[in-house]
Amino acid sequence: MALTDVEILFVEDDPIFRHVVADFLQGQGAKVHLAHDGKEGIALFSQTTFDIVIADLGLPGLGGLPMLRQMQDINPAVPSIVISANDVMADVVEALRIGASDYLTKPVADLFIIEQAIIQAMLTAATPMNASSQTHLHEMNELSYLELTDNLHLLEQNAQAAKSVQQQLFPASHILYPRAVIDYSLFKNNDVSAYFIDSTMVGDSHLVMYMAHFHPEDNSAAFGCVLLKSFINQKLKLFRNGLSTTLIEPDNMLGYLNKRMVRSGLHILTDIIYVCVDLQQYTVSVGQAGNGLRCYLRHDNHLMPLVLPSALQLGDVNWHQAGVQRRTLLMDEKLCIGTYHQQHKQQLLENRFTGLVYQTDINAGGFMQLSCH
Repeated sequence: MALTDVEILFVEDDPIFRHVVADFLQGQGAKVHLAHDGKEGIALFSQTTFDIVIADLGLPGLGGLPMLRQMQDINPAVPSIVISANDVMADVVEALRIGASDYLTKPVADLFIIEQAIIQAMLTAATPMNASSQTHLHEMNELSYLELTDNLHLLEQNAQAAKSVQQQLFPASHILYPRAVIDYSLFKNNDVSAYFIDSTMVGDSHLVMYMAHFHPEDNSAAFGCVLLKSFINQKLKLFRNGLSTTLIEPDNMLGYLNKRMVRSGLHILTDIIYVCVDLQQYTVSVGQAGNGLRCYLRHDNHLMPLVLPSALQLGDVNWHQAGVQRRTLLMDEKLCIGTYHQQHKQQLLENRFTGLVYQTDINAGGFMQLSCH
């Protein structure tokens, strides 16, 4: 059985759904511990070492999100899967932001979807398992994306839902990190932006930043943002637990992202420039997939394009490697990523950083800038 001896904490307030799922998982070989609310979930999590947590977000009392935050503080190495109704996508996005590996939506029509989500989450998190369980998990390393596809269709049909989901993922226009600052402007002509930017500290000395452009340029771009953010969160979690350095290796990271995008079966192609900065040595590693974005070194009012080898977009089954360049930043240099439009370059040189804005008189796209200090 694929889940033989896997220790699962299942936190769910609906008694019928709780016992139906528990019976199914036990039938697949798992050892399932049940909690009916967040408080009981924390108590069990504090007492026992689990391989994975499955949590409903709509819990009474201590809700699913605050419960997961507390669990992250207790043991961040344990992966989690969240279950939610379609009308609380905002909570799903927040759960992905704080490290959840995957999410499912109610009603879950096929319980094998839960099994497959557990398998993928545990493989990604490199959770230690016995040899028998490891063999079974690798045999079933094909994640069902039925739930992802259903939610993609939801966002495609509902522009307001797609807009709401995406807006929650975008950071502030000015982000101050230790020894670095990131500013950006992105312009959208429709409710949903086909472009996305993000950044995060990785440990004490590294910072990663990226800009992505999704194809097709429709509501599915909002789902592309969710996918990209969740995949990166998974690698961030592994880095913090000393299990992987992929996040600070642009070539390996883009290879991982391509594999996940292809496996999603959602046919979203992505131009991306992904940068890792060592803030102690002021060295940068720049990776590129697709040719729709450009990376620049900025000296005052001059932009010098970085020459990166050509590479296919993420999500292309023929993709084989990223274009990569490594260099040291000089004291007066800033690193920029942007689109090719001249009006975007001009606004960048004028330091007009506004975050994400709806503006129909300027081309969609924009720029982001890293300044070290």
